[in-house]
Amino acid sequence: MLRLAPVLALALMLGPVAAGLFGTLLPAAGYVPALGGETVSLEPLRMFIAQPGIGLSAALSLGTGLAATFGAFAAVVLFTAAFEDTRFFCMVRRLLSPLMAVPHAAAAFGLAFLITPSGFVMRLLSPWATGFQRPPDVLIVGDPLGLTMTLGLMAKEIPFLFLMLLAALPQADPLRSRRVAASLGYAPVAAWLTTVLPRVYPQIRLPVFAVLAYATSVVDVALILGPTTPPPLAVRLTAWMNDPDLTLRFMASAGALVQLGLSLFAITVWIIGERLAVKLGRCWIEGGRRSAAEHLATALSGSAMALLAAAMLSGLALLVLWSVAGPWRFPEPLPDVLTLRAWTMHGYAAADAIATTIAIALPVIAVAIALVLASLENETREGRARPRRSLLLLYLPLIVPQIAFVFGLQVLFLMAGLHDTLPAVALGHMVFVLPYVFLALSDPWRAVDPRYGHMAGALGASPARTFWRVRLPLARKAVATAAALGFAVSVAQYLPTLLIGGGRVSTVTTEAVALAAGGNRQLVGIYALLQMLLPFAAFVLAAAVPGVAYRRRRETEATA
Repeated sequence: MLRLAPVLALALMLGPVAAGLFGTLLPAAGYVPALGGETVSLEPLRMFIAQPGIGLSAALSLGTGLAATFGAFAAVVLFTAAFEDTRFFCMVRRLLSPLMAVPHAAAAFGLAFLITPSGFVMRLLSPWATGFQRPPDVLIVGDPLGLTMTLGLMAKEIPFLFLMLLAALPQADPLRSRRVAASLGYAPVAAWLTTVLPRVYPQIRLPVFAVLAYATSVVDVALILGPTTPPPLAVRLTAWMNDPDLTLRFMASAGALVQLGLSLFAITVWIIGERLAVKLGRCWIEGGRRSAAEHLATALSGSAMALLAAAMLSGLALLVLWSVAGPWRFPEPLPDVLTLRAWTMHGYAAADAIATTIAIALPVIAVAIALVLASLENETREGRARPRRSLLLLYLPLIVPQIAFVFGLQVLFLMAGLHDTLPAVALGHMVFVLPYVFLALSDPWRAVDPRYGHMAGALGASPARTFWRVRLPLARKAVATAAALGFAVSVAQYLPTLLIGGGRVSTVTTEAVALAAGGNRQLVGIYALLQMLLPFAAFVLAAAVPGVAYRRRRETEATA
């Protein structure tokens, strides 16, 4: 049975992607008899190309995605090169690690509350520094170039790339490499870039591609921070797919394939940039230069990371404040009174959304943890580690844009009569939860000393007993952390919940994003705060479970 676990895990990850792409291809070719499309044609693509401003939407998605990915990558690399093994580095590491679990939509709302013309920063500066008695007529959130959306994506992706880089660093032996380079006269940043980065980058390349694919096809952050005239391509596709006119789904499916091509084109541009960077790096090294604008790189990267941490934490604090704020008129820096009136008015609706979110997430996590543990246990018993190339299979659901195959899944579920159901939405979540759970759990599981299992076997324990009594207790903390991460990923899913659920499955994330267009900041603050608190509670529980289990085991052993 264990041998079936890896196959089943891959089927649940890659099966929906393949089926979804096929389900997108059919309406993109004009063939869905249930919607009146009985012949194959290119008419949906022609309709898509003829839409006003579609080129600007595509360019906006491509430009913001590339800029956000490059900005996040450059900030993480330069910061690590300049500050590794310093107190400031350790402090930023402790601050950014919890921020990875914050959903994108909650982080975007926090940033919006901070930098809008009536936001907290402008309130602190008005009227004594700006002279404004009213919010200035400046388009910050929703600017036509998508600069605010780019900054929001950078702020959320930096913690992810930072943690991926930290996980890869031990295999590159950075301390000894930098010492050797320093002995040859290289400055600290130049030493890290020339000796450590070439060995670390191949290990974080797939996470960078996942970030790039997400940034070029994001929907929830674009709805909150992105422009509207025109909006990014993925936002327009989502609107067409949800339109009451079902014939627009043909055009939306054709656009979804274009979105897939756009994301693949962005990855191709990044690969070309990689090769160019390699050539420039070789020329730089061969030229004998032993510094890399040390002071500028240190100042910029340190300031960027400090500003990011401050902005993220301030934005999240503003979510709390707005959820309990009474009248708060501009330019008052703080609300007149704090009240729970909004919570009491909307508590029942919020409780329903919380219940639905948990009802979807818990079964998904249980299945994901069981499959990953069974796959890793099978690997342990066979004594074979997974090949490096199989990482691509894990990242494939993260690299393929959601919008490219979730549309197809929606069509297939419609044809199968499973649309608008919790099991269908849970299957959509499983595609994204499984890779994160596997990536979070695989390295800690493999790091467990195999001699413990050998000793148990020598004492007569069966393989199953060795798993339950030896290996699983040793990996208990990693299992709890992976479960919490999977819960956070499930909570954050917007597009699969919206499309597969047909708008009838309401979670805290779908409700929060739906409220983005409204002007009720109290209500937005409530749902965005709930979206942040649910993953936080999961991680707190994950941190407490191993200790509780250990104490109970000690008590049981003492009683026995």
